[in-house]
Order: sequence, then structure tokens, then C-alpha cells
Amino acid sequence: MKRMKLGGAVLIAIVLALSAHAQVGVGTDTPDSSALLDVSGTTGGFLPPRVTYAQMNAIVSPAEGLIVYCTDCDPRGIYYYDRIAFLSVLTGSIPENATVLSGTGKTWMDRNLGATQVATSSIDAASYGDLYQWGRAADGHQVRTSETTATLANTVVPGFGNNEWDSKFIITSSSPFDWLSPQDDTLWQGISGTNNPCPAGYRLPTQLEWEAEQNNGGTGYWGTGSLQDNRTGAFESVLKLPVAGYRMNHNGAIFVGVGVYWSDSVDGRLSKCLFFDSDSSNASSPVDRVNGASVRCIKD
Repeated sequence: MKRMKLGGAVLIAIVLALSAHAQVGVGTDTPDSSALLDVSGTTGGFLPPRVTYAQMNAIVSPAEGLIVYCTDCDPRGIYYYDRIAFLSVLTGSIPENATVLSGTGKTWMDRNLGATQVATSSIDAASYGDLYQWGRAADGHQVRTSETTATLANTVVPGFGNNEWDSKFIITSSSPFDWLSPQDDTLWQGISGTNNPCPAGYRLPTQLEWEAEQNNGGTGYWGTGSLQDNRTGAFESVLKLPVAGYRMNHNGAIFVGVGVYWSDSVDGRLSKCLFFDSDSSNASSPVDRVNGASVRCIKD
């Protein structure tokens, strides 16, 4: 019995020694001092995981900097995760086959930010994606399961762990119902706008751009006019918009069954959203900025 205990102690010591050795060399006994992993060789190369576009976007909670090789992306090649989406190392943007061209001539992302797939129905949960507070950066607060805090942010720049509210959904029941104090109307304005959560080359749509999608064809309805002016029409449009719901300002609970999509347009202390439910849709609904809503990005 004593010998077994000694063997266990030796095993633990070996594991600790290996874990303390920070550098690993493959094909070399002397890895470079600046590298944690040094692969050396002349007859082969490093092969990252090869995945399809669908498999790439289905990766659960990808770490910032995660690298894969996408076999059916346009362009195909190596992609890395930058906290928002997988971007091509060649173009710095999302793959071209991850977009749709609407009847207004605009190019949109084919899914909500944070969604793992294009909506297959209006209530397809995998297509819901994240819920952002208006004007706020993608610091983790937008994840549907993020913690809540009643501490308002006093800076627009995320601290990524340096502030009490970082990565948390901020709740408040006090006017002006914003996650930020004081309010800032200049956030999310255009492709270079502060805290723009969209991938490179993309931005938040304006209220007028949402309205144009609604009225495509001049009918006042989604699409051709044969579709309903409600959540059915929103899903059956080329944008395939699901009822991803919204996150409530006072307790952080999520209410589903409706679609609430941010624009970059402000309305006094409020910001404008595309809203739709089973009865109607409205491209200029004013919403408190502390609420969490969907983001669908448009190409600049």
C-alpha cells in the first residue's frame, strides 16, 4: 500500500514537471525561446482542422484567435475568430458565401450576429444569435446566458475584465434606461463607428435601410407583397429574420416570440429598431438602449 502511495506521488511530480515546461518542440529538441510550440521540418507542414462553413459556425463558444481551415468558404482558406465572427486571413472579412443580396441591392450577412446557422423557420433557436445593448461593444454581455449587473458603465470602451460590468448584461429601471452614463448618441455610427460590433466591411443598418427592406417592391409588405407584414413575412424574406426576442432592461430575462433588430438611428434618448410579431412589423420602433436586441449587419 505504501508503494502505491509513493508511485502516485511520483506520477504527480512528473505531471507537474511536464506542465511547468512551457515550451514544446516538434521535430526539434531546442524550440525557440519565444515560442510555446515550435514545429520544425522540411518535408511537411502544419495542418489546422479542416471544416465546412457550417461546421465552423457551429463551434460552441470559440476562443478569440481560434484558427481553422474552411473547405467551402469563399474564399476557402484559413479563418480566425475575432470575438465576433470567423474572418478570412486573406480578406479580413467574413466569407462571401455568408451573405445575401436583397431586392434593394444591399448585401447583408445571412444570419444574426452570434447565430450558428441561417434560420430554417421563424422560431429556429439556432438562428437567434446574441442580444446586444445599443451602442455596446461585443464584450460578452450580448451572450444570452451572460450574468447581469446593476452597475452602469461609465466608459464606452470595454475593459475585458477590468470593470465590474465587463461581459455582464447591465440592468436598470431608471431613466434614461441606458447601460451607459452619460448617454452617447455617436456610437455604432457607420463602419468606423465606436463599438461597431459587425465584422470588417459591415455595419449596423439605418432605420431607412430597414424600412426599404420592408417596402421592397413598393407594396408596403415584405418581398413581393404576397407575404404578410409580420413575422411570417420577415422570415420568408431573403433575410430570413427569426423571432429572436429581446432581453429586458429591468431583470435581464429574455422574451421570445418577437423580432427586435437594432438600427444605428437614434430617437432622443431612445434608439430605433425593426420590430415584428405575429400581427405587424415596424421599422422605426423606439426602444430603450439598455434592452438587448438582435444585430443583423449590412455591407457598407
